[in-house]
Amino acid sequence: MKVLVVGGAGYIGSHICKALAARGDEPIVFDNLSRGHAHAVKWGPLVEGDIRRQADLKRAFDEHQPQAVMHFAANIEVGEGEQDPLGFWDNNVAGTVSLLRAMASAQCHRLVFSSTCAIYGVPQSLPLTEDEPQTPINVYGHTKQVVESALADLAARTPLRYAALRYFNASGASPDGDIGEEHDPETHLIPNALKAAAGIGQAMKLFGDDYDTPDGTCVRDFIHVTDLATAHLAALDRLIDGAESFACNLGTGHGYSVREVIDSVERVTGNPVPHEVHPRRAGDPPRLFADVSRSRDLLGFEPSRSALDTIVEDAWRFHEPRWIKP
Repeated sequence: MKVLVVGGAGYIGSHICKALAARGDEPIVFDNLSRGHAHAVKWGPLVEGDIRRQADLKRAFDEHQPQAVMHFAANIEVGEGEQDPLGFWDNNVAGTVSLLRAMASAQCHRLVFSSTCAIYGVPQSLPLTEDEPQTPINVYGHTKQVVESALADLAARTPLRYAALRYFNASGASPDGDIGEEHDPETHLIPNALKAAAGIGQAMKLFGDDYDTPDGTCVRDFIHVTDLATAHLAALDRLIDGAESFACNLGTGHGYSVREVIDSVERVTGNPVPHEVHPRRAGDPPRLFADVSRSRDLLGFEPSRSALDTIVEDAWRFHEPRWIKP
């Protein structure tokens, strides 16, 4: 099966490509390389283009004729979205509308969409189920919510069938160390804790140590990126087999605190993690973790590499040779 992986040169997209190729499918990467990396495109051809340009998308569909699309091309950094909301709406929403037009023209009607738990906002109850009210508190979450609404409208009126996969905290790296997180700037907790342990840059910023949690720091649901890839393949197969559209959480159902992450990084690296406590960030809930019943029931999905030390070990295996000179 040929699959157009939009944003396939990025962190999650590249892991999806690796997983597709490992089972014999052909990933076709479509990416403008504004955030992704050409060196992460290893398992299929790269079509350079922008989802906001119909001519670029038509070229990809005409040349490769994919049977399905997996869509990861989005601006994701929450702080950036607050500073540049139009940029987020242009790429995340207008870009997706452009992609959907191109899919319709090419009669490609199966889409796996990269969504987020940020569509829920501050949770009213835990664990978070898919029926939680959607009240996003930032531009990033709002753009993903709007895209999900657009997908639902289309699926009710056209042949489109989609899976909206709502990630919790994607983390880790390929176990063999060949691909991992390479965001610039990096805003995610685990790579920043690893940087601090490696002595790179300043002390890690810990935002808030006075939450109503066992150790006072935020608790989050970290899911290994290779587990995410496994779930995406299961979602794709479900659609190809004729299932109706669906949305589901992708997490582990268990949370780890920021201090537990720091402890894990210290265990794995053997180094202390210099860190400074800063005030809470606005809108950071004390706890976020998923109810995973639906992903288990629909996809048969059970994470296998999402124990915290495993996540950190894999991330360190990727980063250490790039950061520390022999």
